[in-house]
Amino acid sequence: MRRYVIKLLARQFWQDAFRSKVMFIASILMLFLLVFSAYSGWENYHDQNFVRDEIQHEVQESWENNPDKHPHRMAHYGSFAFRLKHILSVFDLGMENFVGNAVFLEAHKQNTVNFSEASMSTGLLRFGEVSLAMLLKVIVPLLIFYLGFATIAKERENGTLKLLIGQGITRKEIVFGKWLGLWSLSLIFLSTIFLVLLFFVLIESHDAVNADSIFRYVILLIAYVLFFGILSAITILVSAFSATAKGALVKLLGIWLLFVIIVPKSLQAMGFYLYPTPSKIEMETAVEHDLMQLGDSHNPDDPHFKALKDSVLLANNVTDIANLPFNYGGFVMSKGEALSANVYLEHQAKLYKVYGKQNNLERYSAFINPYTAIKNLSMAFSGTDFQSFLLFKDKAEAYRFNLAQEMNQLQMDLIPNKGKAGPNAISNDYWKEFPPFEYQFMTVSNVFKNELTSVLALLLWSVWSIFGLLKLSTNLKAI
Repeated sequence: MRRYVIKLLARQFWQDAFRSKVMFIASILMLFLLVFSAYSGWENYHDQNFVRDEIQHEVQESWENNPDKHPHRMAHYGSFAFRLKHILSVFDLGMENFVGNAVFLEAHKQNTVNFSEASMSTGLLRFGEVSLAMLLKVIVPLLIFYLGFATIAKERENGTLKLLIGQGITRKEIVFGKWLGLWSLSLIFLSTIFLVLLFFVLIESHDAVNADSIFRYVILLIAYVLFFGILSAITILVSAFSATAKGALVKLLGIWLLFVIIVPKSLQAMGFYLYPTPSKIEMETAVEHDLMQLGDSHNPDDPHFKALKDSVLLANNVTDIANLPFNYGGFVMSKGEALSANVYLEHQAKLYKVYGKQNNLERYSAFINPYTAIKNLSMAFSGTDFQSFLLFKDKAEAYRFNLAQEMNQLQMDLIPNKGKAGPNAISNDYWKEFPPFEYQFMTVSNVFKNELTSVLALLLWSVWSIFGLLKLSTNLKAI
């Protein structure tokens, strides 16, 4: 293949595209949507993080300013954990507005994450939102299909394709020249949006966070470059194998509907049908049932904890809990906390396994639908996917458990058993020693592990696209 011929054909494609009113109208529309989505995304990120950070700070101050009191009362006083937004959520909102962002942390109980944006706003949010990623995943693919549907089909209809071949331009040069022209044209929209995103990343990130955000940014950029290359190849292939340009347009619109709407929505519904999840009431009932089976640490006559008491007295060679070298109440609360936490974790693990099966049904469809691959990668590296939400839940639960057990340990060490003289409250200096909740985003390596299927699917689609173009270049019909 002669590179200068390919570049010449790509340049000719650009000239034809910019002569079209469609390109002008599309550019104006994209500019408007870009400004709107960038502004709304940045405002949402900045305001939400500011509010959540301020409330988290107030929660910690409230915790530290508690007066001297019994440690177990502090365990029940509890705390809050707030989920901060990643800077790249400006780009792709993902599931951000549909999952909670705050959870109350208290002893003996794992509460749900509440206060999602969707639950606190109008129903319009449930129809979706305009984001930078939405423009690249939904609007630009439609533009690619529209700008490229006539690339080969129309030239065959007009007879110019036969004329090009007659002038000594090979079929391979025609195919790859048209593909390069369409792909490079789509990168105009991509580069514009990513330049805006880079501005946000640079002004917000700092130190170690900066390296992580830049790395995620680069991966997203590469993924979308490949995605647009795949869509451009599909456009050229459909145009080449269509008898008319009109037929090519209809086929490409059908492919867009399948990729973006029909296949994802159908698989989501199918996943819920094949792997149904229990309702919140069913889940809570099952947890309560298992907790009752284990016993009640607050009930001194409970058989399980009565047996525990007898074993502790025997192990310490005493006949009364007043003679134990530690506070028995704190010890029982510690054991009860560990048991209840395991029950919650077991039920949540089963629930997450069902969610995983539901999500995998769509995830594996990335091998037949490149939109699924880019959607999952876009959310994951923007920190707005379901796995990022689960990480927050896990971090919040670990903090809750450590807080409860720390209070239980303070009770064991500093509060005397009944029948012994001593204080029934400890200094509030101990509250100040317990660190505040800090949410850490998922590492890039873990994101790659979670989205390995999507990465492989996108790479395979890239290989299939090149192979398809090469195959087309040997079978392209001039008439």
